[in-house]
Amino acid sequence: MKINIVSKHLPVTDAMRAYAEKKMPRITKYFDVPVDVTITFSVQKNIQIAEVLLHVKGLYLKGIEKSEDIYASLDLSIDKIERQIVRYKDRIHNRKHDISNSSLRMNVYNASSVETDTPEIVISKEISAKPMAVEEAVMQMNLLDKPFFVFRSAVSEEINVVYKRDDGNIGLIEP
Repeated sequence: MKINIVSKHLPVTDAMRAYAEKKMPRITKYFDVPVDVTITFSVQKNIQIAEVLLHVKGLYLKGIEKSEDIYASLDLSIDKIERQIVRYKDRIHNRKHDISNSSLRMNVYNASSVETDTPEIVISKEISAKPMAVEEAVMQMNLLDKPFFVFRSAVSEEINVVYKRDDGNIGLIEP
């Protein structure tokens, strides 16, 4: 298990690091393969935020929680990931390792710059584009709590997008 602890706007103390390392077996016990964990501690006004991002078998699980105590925020984040693992247990454990190394590049443009001739790139992100079934992409979107998820279809090898519709259903965009 590899644990990476990052901090924004507050120092990471040895006590915080020890507490995080002590709590990680609660979620890593579910896996028999190496797990990468990134914990981000941050503070906004008086709210302490703990974000736990777990990477296992090409799958990402994410838990973000806020409270007045950083240790309570970490506990709540770990609880959230543990609930995700239990809910998707069979799908996660039956997941096959992908050796595909293809990736996608995503650019997010500033809204005001789109109206001009040369849009300004605000965020640029490269994501892995591993082949997966639509059901797996929906599961990944739900685990990351995102409104959409870009993936490579295992059937057609084309780039597809699943997204949450306003009516609560899931949409699929295929080329």
